[in-house]
Amino acid sequence: MQPSVQFVTTPDGVRIAYSVCGSGRPLVLVRPWVSHLQLLWEDPAFSSFFGRLARHFLLVRYDGRGNGLSQRDVSGVTFDHLLLDLETVAAHLDLRDITFFGDTFGGAVCIAYTARHPERVARLILHGAYARGSANATPEQAASIIAAVRNLPGAKRLLTHYTFPGDEEAAHRRVPMHEIISRRVAAELYTLAFQIDVSDLLPGINVPALVIHRRRSMTIPFTAATELASRLPDARLVALEGREHNAWEGDSAPALAALSDFLGVDLGAPMEEAPAAASPLTVLFTDMEESTALTQRHGDEKAQEIVRVHNRLVRQALKAHGGSEIKHTGDGIMASFASASGAIAAAIAIQRGFDEHNASNPALAVRVRIGLNAGEPVAEEGDLFGTAVQLAARVRDHAKPGQIIASDVVRQLVAGKLFLFSDLGEVALRGFEDPVRLFELRWQE
Repeated sequence: MQPSVQFVTTPDGVRIAYSVCGSGRPLVLVRPWVSHLQLLWEDPAFSSFFGRLARHFLLVRYDGRGNGLSQRDVSGVTFDHLLLDLETVAAHLDLRDITFFGDTFGGAVCIAYTARHPERVARLILHGAYARGSANATPEQAASIIAAVRNLPGAKRLLTHYTFPGDEEAAHRRVPMHEIISRRVAAELYTLAFQIDVSDLLPGINVPALVIHRRRSMTIPFTAATELASRLPDARLVALEGREHNAWEGDSAPALAALSDFLGVDLGAPMEEAPAAASPLTVLFTDMEESTALTQRHGDEKAQEIVRVHNRLVRQALKAHGGSEIKHTGDGIMASFASASGAIAAAIAIQRGFDEHNASNPALAVRVRIGLNAGEPVAEEGDLFGTAVQLAARVRDHAKPGQIIASDVVRQLVAGKLFLFSDLGEVALRGFEDPVRLFELRWQE
């Protein structure tokens, strides 16, 4: 089950997506490059590996700025920005006694955070990581790689070749680069990856560290791991066999055994025993324009006919896009979706269905307002309750007839899906103390 996605804003105004599942002491995965909270969890190898960790720890993941579900339209990405993203998530969740899982150059971010906040960090797991980016390639090689990354199809070929050797066809299906990162940010991050140097910080890192690295990794040379382990005061190095860069790819058993020993937990039990993560739902409300006025204008019989048209069009869209009808609200329908993209697609189908109906039946024309929000509602006796539902209803109330209005959470969840939104700014909604940022879905374009 997909862990829920939430958002926090950095001091410089960038929205960062994060997810939390499991319980216990925090274990934070830091992965600043090619990160997408939902798409990564859909990879069975990834979710199986980290699901085991979530049985024993509070697993915290986040997408760095410019990546995945976090804000994409950022003006630039520096190492200080990456550190700020991590600091923002850690402070927002008030994380202490942290175990970091620093992946590739996320390891350098973890090292820098530990140097700045040693009182908050308990242990470091440095996976495929390095201290000096310049040691991983010659200047000519780095320039060639960055040039390839500026072209997303090139980046995809590069990523799959180095990270998933021997299974590139499957990897191509698992890494939809255009849904994860823009080519500009990709090039900036890869440029940064070759510039990173935290080697001067290593002697001052006084927490236990586990350095795990594939001997034949084509992504980061094994010499980077030996440098890390030799310069950290309290480190152990575990060399993994194979060419796959990621510990969860290929034979993951040795990596899990090393982690079990380092963390003092058993990560080898079947995944069926893993705790279920909370499932976010997208809630959709429809509302017919002035249903009372329709009755007065057309009479009970015609008004009921319009209601039947509404119900038919909405239910057709729910069926086509994976929605579940929760209840009829008199003037509309409340529905839920496991996928935010499915909810958006259904909302568009509903409005287009009414457009066609109104063109053919101008005498019985009716327009509908639609509101969308995502969260973790409480399910009870076939109904949904809670803040997520209440906010969805208020978003619907803010919409005008013919509009689809979505909360910022929904917009973030469908980032990269080619839906068009107009920013309505922060809006005060009845019953909510803080303003809510809303977006209009431009469904007619």
